[in-house]
Amino acid sequence: MEDSFPTVLLAACALVLVVEGILPFVAPQAWRRAFQALTELPDDKLRAIGLVSMALGLILLRLLHR
Repeated sequence: MEDSFPTVLLAACALVLVVEGILPFVAPQAWRRAFQALTELPDDKLRAIGLVSMALGLILLRLLHR
């Protein structure tokens, strides 16, 4: 039986939280340095990073759900 959309969406959000929490848990100093570097980037660079991230995510979703 196929899971409902809200169930899949919540599972995806939960997985994002797990993945996002790995680096601060394992290497907090490295995470802090990376986060600091991101805060110093200009807006256009942050937007480009966000756009590439979204595009890669959409491509991956498309490949998984053919």
